Parts: sequence; C-alpha cells; structure tokens
Amino acid sequence: MAETPSVIVVDHPLVRHKLTRLRDRATPTSEFRVLMREVGALLAIEATRHLPLVETVVETPLAPTAGWRLEPAPAVIPILRAGLGLADGLLDLLPEADVGHLGMYRDEETVRPVPYLERLPEGLGARGVVVVDPMLATGHSAAYALDLLFARGARPEATVLMALVAAPEGVAEINRLFPAVRIVTAALDERLNEKSYIVPGLGDAGDRLYGTL
Repeated sequence: MAETPSVIVVDHPLVRHKLTRLRDRATPTSEFRVLMREVGALLAIEATRHLPLVETVVETPLAPTAGWRLEPAPAVIPILRAGLGLADGLLDLLPEADVGHLGMYRDEETVRPVPYLERLPEGLGARGVVVVDPMLATGHSAAYALDLLFARGARPEATVLMALVAAPEGVAEINRLFPAVRIVTAALDERLNEKSYIVPGLGDAGDRLYGTL
C-alpha cells in the first residue's frame, strides 16, 4: 500500500488483479459490475479506518469480553451514476450505513459538474462520511460534493473520498481545497488527456457499468 499524508493507494494483489480486468475494454458489463462491487469492498477496509467506535461488552460462550461497535452509523455518499457500483461493495460491509445521493453530470465543454439531485442523511457532523466518486479526474465533481457536505455539517477530518482511479490533477485539486480530506484509491494514474479523461484510466465508468453510450 502506497501512502502519503492525504492519499492512500491500495495496491493489494487482489485490487491490482481486479483493476486490470476493469481497465480491459473487452471486459463485459456483467463482469464489470461484479468487479466494481468487489473492489469497492476491498477499498472499504482503508476508507473506513476513520469511523468512530464505542466500547461495549458482549458475552462469548465462555465469558464476557470487551468489544467495539460502530456508532453513530456512518454515512455513505455515492456520486451518481457510477458511484453506485463502487458503493455497493462498501455497503456489503456496512449494511447499517445511511446512504445519501448526489447526482451530477459533467458538462463536456466546461468539464464542470452540473448537479441535478441532492438527498443526504441527517446529522452528518457526528458521523464518519465516505464520499464515493469512482473517477477522480479534474476533481471538480468531488470538490462540489465535499463543499456541499461541509455546508451541511460534515467534518473534513471525518470525511474520506473513495475513488477507483485518480489522476494527479484531481488529487492536487482536492488536496488544495480540502487538505484534511483523505483520498483512498486503487490507482494513481498518469494524467488527464485534452478532454480531461484519465489516462490510462478505464473509460467512462458509468457507461461501462450500465451498458450505455
């Protein structure tokens, strides 16, 4: 696992193997969906290290023992559409999480996000928050989402941005605007191309996830 103070690249062999299949243009939609969910679960281990715990006591078959439980319930915020596929793996491990949705699409001329939906859980200030944005390219969509969440009370130090693939430009933008937010990703790719797509990347994650053009 490669790590800087604000970026964690999860390079576990399983992640590297599954990410390679996700990158492959020959991988069919059905397999792409399964792989996205599986990588989401693998990234979740690092993306949830910040979640608060409270101590508890349970009875084993032999004796009482100290333990821990997640409290309060975390908030998982996927950025639509593609964030849903990656968030599913996270929710497999966090069924108790409350889920918000932020819908936005990219204006291809300005490469800026155009929002169309906002549904968020209450009490974000007391929770650990995981924002799920599979492609951290320019960082504009993620920055819009983080701005909105912090305006609703979420705390930067309790917020993680989970991405499947990140570009250096997007990482730099999030670091500049939100230095307290940690980024967890499966890969830090080379660059953005002239259309602001990640290279080598894996194409449009939403289109490949749902079989659209």
